[in-house]
Amino acid sequence: MNKEQIKRHPGFIPYQLKHHQLRNRFVVAPMSRVSASEKGVPTENMKRYYSSFAEGGFSMIISEGLYTDLRYSKAYPKQPGIVTPPQLEKWAELTSAIKERPVVLIAQLMHAGSISQCLPVTKAPSSVLPQGEKMKEYGGGEGAFPVPEEMTAADIYNVIEGFVLAAQNAVATGFHGVEIHAANGYLLDQFLTSYTNQRTDEWGGDVSRRFKIIHQIITGIKQSVPQHFIVGLRLSEGKVNNLYYRWPEGKAMAKAILNEVNNVKPDYVHIAAESGNWQRDCTYEDGSSYSGLARQITGLPVIANGGLHQLDISEKILTNGDADLLALGSAALADPFWPNKVVAGIEADRFARDLIKPLATIEHTWKMQGKLLLSNTA
Repeated sequence: MNKEQIKRHPGFIPYQLKHHQLRNRFVVAPMSRVSASEKGVPTENMKRYYSSFAEGGFSMIISEGLYTDLRYSKAYPKQPGIVTPPQLEKWAELTSAIKERPVVLIAQLMHAGSISQCLPVTKAPSSVLPQGEKMKEYGGGEGAFPVPEEMTAADIYNVIEGFVLAAQNAVATGFHGVEIHAANGYLLDQFLTSYTNQRTDEWGGDVSRRFKIIHQIITGIKQSVPQHFIVGLRLSEGKVNNLYYRWPEGKAMAKAILNEVNNVKPDYVHIAAESGNWQRDCTYEDGSSYSGLARQITGLPVIANGGLHQLDISEKILTNGDADLLALGSAALADPFWPNKVVAGIEADRFARDLIKPLATIEHTWKMQGKLLLSNTA
């Protein structure tokens, strides 16, 4: 696309999300950075990291997943939490610094369930060995995950309470909203997925019962936060430990889940492409898409994700009604100034796997960006 075509790209048209006017349609996707302190407290480098996206022209930033309780929710070593007073103090400092820019800040709330990289004992809907292996770049070792303990009813209600309290903490620390992470193989997705949820009680069985924990979390949060506060929901088919997984029931399963979403009405739906390819991960044989179905069935704002820094693809997604907003992960990580550069006709820095390997920390990414810059100008 030439500069004039880029300026007319629908991604640069403002969008109204609840009470917030977004300056464009480009959102920073949640990305695990494992760069907090050992006690899950946000650092100065995290403040610099998130501030760079606001400076670079993104309209909304969704944080990396934040753990919601001190029991079993933590996914990675050095993952930030939104639970303890020291964590809340530093989140308040971070949001205060960033809100000087015209950007919406969303805290993603998550529970790892059976695929924690760091907990010796894990809890899940059913006692089923997780597929895949731990990821070394997140600092939790390697090899198989442990077999989780099956959650009791009390465990489930503790999880619900943890999400609600974490959302209240997000309000108190200055976030504009939260995103409930029910995607990518983590706990809430484990409830939705039949091979990880083999329960026969009120929390397992048909889609409505498997969705029940998500329904209660969203309902509990909406009842306990201000009306203007955003409550979003992230869904996917693929998992971090099973990238190319698709629902065995295909489109029918997507529709069934979205009907449940429609009943509880979050403020937006975020459909994630775990492998980074929207076309492969989020579309069906008849040409329809998970994100497009979300718009049709719920009538809610929808965020699409998966290689959407490619302007021809993102233009089609927006104009065809497959999404309202576009979440960028690898492109944002490679160049936090991506929106400003693209609209100005300047080539943005490109993503390379070395930016997150062998470690997915902010410090490693910055180090490699310096090396890549030197190699590109040699």
